[in-house]
Amino acid sequence: MAEDVSAGSQPAYWLDLFTHKSWNEFLAAGGAVSGFSAGRWTTVQKMNVGDLLLCYLTGISRFVGVLQVVGEPFTDKTVIYSDAEFPSRVPVRVVHALTAETAVPVLDLRNDLSVFQNLSNPNFWSGAFRGSPARWKADDGETVVRFVAEAQANPIERAVDKGKLAHRPRAFRTALGEVTVPEDEEMAGTLLPETEPLATGAEATTSHTEIQGLLLQIGSAMGLDVWVARNDPNRIWRGKTFSEQFKLRSELPHNFDSATSKIIEMIDVLWLEGNAIRAAFEIESTTSIYSGLLRMSDLVAMQPNLQIPLFIVAPEERRSKVINEVNRPTFAALKQPLVKVCRFLGFDALRSYAKEAGQWSKFMKPDVLQELSESCDPAEA
Repeated sequence: MAEDVSAGSQPAYWLDLFTHKSWNEFLAAGGAVSGFSAGRWTTVQKMNVGDLLLCYLTGISRFVGVLQVVGEPFTDKTVIYSDAEFPSRVPVRVVHALTAETAVPVLDLRNDLSVFQNLSNPNFWSGAFRGSPARWKADDGETVVRFVAEAQANPIERAVDKGKLAHRPRAFRTALGEVTVPEDEEMAGTLLPETEPLATGAEATTSHTEIQGLLLQIGSAMGLDVWVARNDPNRIWRGKTFSEQFKLRSELPHNFDSATSKIIEMIDVLWLEGNAIRAAFEIESTTSIYSGLLRMSDLVAMQPNLQIPLFIVAPEERRSKVINEVNRPTFAALKQPLVKVCRFLGFDALRSYAKEAGQWSKFMKPDVLQELSESCDPAEA
């Protein structure tokens, strides 16, 4: 299916977002028309014959292909995509097409793309992937084309979390304006090591699931309701899924707006008592720490009066990094600074408690977390 990009005047490069579903629908329809939302018509009209579209899978943060514009933009509502009309359209030809498994992880390009450079927060690169079409710098475009072409010529298959292939970015209107709810794989791409571990990373993957399991076990033993991140009930721990081992809450309290609820439901583990959330846990093992912190900070920003004990759970050797990141100015500027509500909980401390408490956990209260964890505030050190 690959063709060489035609020589000629310098093309413009445009980001073109796809879900796994819409990418397959595009190819099934002949790979001749790429569509965008009606609100993007003005931008689509700026595309010219010869321009190149950089195709990016949102669920798994990978570049999956390159398209070339071969005609003038037009509007049409003929069904191509099942989830939306995408009537702002442009005729294209496929230059390179990969599968989800052979697509190029964006984090493999972090040293080559400007979207990763000079950021106040290393996690803010994801803002460059929030909508399409978006014009990209020529150097970045050329880099993506080069990597995608190489991936097609010499494919490398990487495991894909099938659940994440169904991801579709969602935005909600709140009092703060339009909020795009952070998804693990989209906020930082940092869950990729957990879902497709390298040979040396398999243990880290197990650690994340292990700690989730221990938190669910301890919370359940205390007589609390427990919630695991929306995508994780079927994770395997000790030979069974979480949903088989624990009586997981089927829904969260209804006292939050929809945007807040979407953030909360993606938190790794929650302990609840009735409609009250007694503790929220983000586990950071192979991740860069930012995915959990940003979810926590978004929650605090949107609900500044919310009184929920928040915990970043990580290996003891990452203690300093966690504390440093919690104290970033970005998080300190919140109405309720994150450092005041977010504590560090070490893997070993949690494991020791789970082992020693055993059957006595039913007599314990969530307050025990204050003894197991430590403040991230240097003033309390």
